[in-house]
Amino acid sequence: MDQAGEAAFADYFRARREVVRRNAYLLCGDWHRADDLAQTAFVALHRKWDSIRDPGAVDAYLRRILVRAMIDETRRPWRRERAVPETPEPIHQGRSDGTAEQVTTRHTLTQALDRLPPRQRAVLVLRFLEGLDVAATAKALGCRQGTVKSQTSHGLATLRTVLGGESAWINAS
Repeated sequence: MDQAGEAAFADYFRARREVVRRNAYLLCGDWHRADDLAQTAFVALHRKWDSIRDPGAVDAYLRRILVRAMIDETRRPWRRERAVPETPEPIHQGRSDGTAEQVTTRHTLTQALDRLPPRQRAVLVLRFLEGLDVAATAKALGCRQGTVKSQTSHGLATLRTVLGGESAWINAS
């Protein structure tokens, strides 16, 4: 890669690394794995940087790499770890600015997402947290639109079951 390409990739990396890291966390539910997934995605993107013809499609290409890396990682035997029911750090209560409620809601959502199969989790993250439509989600995952619709339906049903009475905001979706 020439110097201009390296500079362009470095600029893109600086601009998108936190967004990609956050999306990786939403996909896998663990910050350490999210860092690994983001790194894997950026390394793969760097390898193909010179061959990317449409600069406007880099985000979609990186998103696809990230989702596929997450699905590949869940298939590996050493990644079949089980989440513990309690977090090691207690959620801080007593703040009056609503932060505690936001943290609790985020924590509850990420725990519920952890209970979903990887494909359903990826569909829900891309659809509702990334804001992609059915067609864009299908393209990112490399599947049919009908698959995205059924995975969305099954994923939301599972979330409703997992969250029980706290799922009023899911029922509105």
